[in-house]
Amino acid sequence: MTGLLCSGNEAHRRWKVLKSEYKEGVQEVETLISTLQDRMDKLHHKRDRLTNLVIALEKKKDLSLQMGESLKTAHNALRVCEVQLAQLRVETDATLARSADWQHLRDVLQGYVEETQGVMQCRLLSVGSSELCVELRPCSCESSGQLEPLRLTVTWSPDDHFHLQVYQGTTGLLVESMKGRLSHLSAALLEVMQCYISQGEMLAEVQALHSRFAIDWRPGQRLLVFLKTASSVCNLEVEEDYPSRGTATLISVRRDGKLVDNAVLQPPQKTPSLTEWLEFLSSSPYV
Repeated sequence: MTGLLCSGNEAHRRWKVLKSEYKEGVQEVETLISTLQDRMDKLHHKRDRLTNLVIALEKKKDLSLQMGESLKTAHNALRVCEVQLAQLRVETDATLARSADWQHLRDVLQGYVEETQGVMQCRLLSVGSSELCVELRPCSCESSGQLEPLRLTVTWSPDDHFHLQVYQGTTGLLVESMKGRLSHLSAALLEVMQCYISQGEMLAEVQALHSRFAIDWRPGQRLLVFLKTASSVCNLEVEEDYPSRGTATLISVRRDGKLVDNAVLQPPQKTPSLTEWLEFLSSSPYV
């Protein structure tokens, strides 16, 4: 009996020990589970933060790539601008140098014009960057007071060459244009003026006839064409040194397309001048 009681007490004690160990194990497991849950929650939170960070970094990466492309484009545009700016500087320097050269040339030309004022009256009409327009009138010529001014234009290039163009108008000068180096311009102006003076009396007469008759003076052929009517045309030849030594001669007369006999056309003067010829022809019934 006593043995059975002892066995029951031992079993009860062991049961209590096991129960206590079980409770401790359960508490330990629950504590571990709670700890793991906390760690899991923290890891979930950390994962969420990392996920958001990755998303933000991806966005920044895309933005950075876009900014990189924009920066690259801006750098390229800047390089193009620098190249264009350098080209503009070169062009500007060249233009300034050319402008300085033209200013010098213009000053030289004005000096040449002043040199010729001893033998002619010179009026400067206009001055451009590469062009000079002047009007010349002889100072010492008996007929110069009757002559129309001679207008001419001088253009020049940076290579020190000029082109002189005579405005013909009613002047009828044989020389129409001249070219050469700028150093020869003064001589060219004098040559044109001397030619104008030497033909002064004849040219003054031709210019006066322009206001009275329908004429066409052709200096290269030394031919004066008189259009009396639409169907009557007279051609007169003017010799060299007219009117001092040369004469004016009637070459031909056409009326209604047919030649008129020159023998019936003779002014009363022995050596008629151009004016006397035209006055006679304009009143002649044969023309």
